[in-house]
Amino acid sequence: MTAAHNEQAIIGNTIESVLSQSVQPVRWVIVSDSSTDDTDQIIQRYAKSYPCISYLRIDREPGRSFASKVIALRLAESVLKKERFTLVGNIDADVTLEPCFFESLIDRLDVDHALGIAGGFVYEAIDGKYISRPLNSEQSVPHAAQLVRRECYESIGGYCVLKYGGEDWHASVSANMKGWRVRAFPDLKIFHHRTSLHSGRAVRNAFRAGRMDYSFGSYGPFEVLKCLRRMPEAYFTGGFVRMIGFLSGYVFAEERPVSKEFMRFLRNEQRHRVVSFMKRPFRRLVRIADSGTQVQG
Repeated sequence: MTAAHNEQAIIGNTIESVLSQSVQPVRWVIVSDSSTDDTDQIIQRYAKSYPCISYLRIDREPGRSFASKVIALRLAESVLKKERFTLVGNIDADVTLEPCFFESLIDRLDVDHALGIAGGFVYEAIDGKYISRPLNSEQSVPHAAQLVRRECYESIGGYCVLKYGGEDWHASVSANMKGWRVRAFPDLKIFHHRTSLHSGRAVRNAFRAGRMDYSFGSYGPFEVLKCLRRMPEAYFTGGFVRMIGFLSGYVFAEERPVSKEFMRFLRNEQRHRVVSFMKRPFRRLVRIADSGTQVQG
């Protein structure tokens, strides 16, 4: 599934990247999310030449919307339900992949039957060279390109429509709650061709990310540590703006779209990570003390 909004400059490369995969999709539904450029024409041209590609369009109010992206994907899902499949995938319209990306994911899903969601690491261009995004993590599977086992996808109810985005995060937490494992593999590269770090919307994106964290019920101390980790980034996307966004959720007492069960599970997981992080300096001191004792002995 792919949702595309005004991606005429990139989507041709994305389609070619998928068509060049060593394992290709049985059905690929690409939904134009109210595009106003030549995105529709590009998709239609490929759909005429490649029977596996289906083109759909959805119309809405102008502008980029995180919620509308998932609404478009749910439209694609309604088409895919008519197919026989064991894995459902998502790829954003502004990325390209190495030729064996999906084959490698399928192999790893075949080996680990508890693995529900699998993906790779996102690489973005910095000074003309693609490097791994600093915040990549094996525990966080980016929505940019991922495969989901059908049983897992159905157990979590698919991707959730969320005002502030984060459908990939929501899917991963929901999968963990249902007993599935999720993993991003560092050796599988996803080349992202629109770098948000340098976009003119960076301040707004950081504030929106903070609102998203609040809407998920993120654990306060964990949020502080996460924002501090982002402080070295450029000012516009720094953790300070994200923290303001997070706190604003409390100021406006905004209703959260997730269940209490989801929030408890997420906070418990984050609490354990905070405790583990805080123990690290103590463990280092113990090791230093131990080594000093051994030297003296």
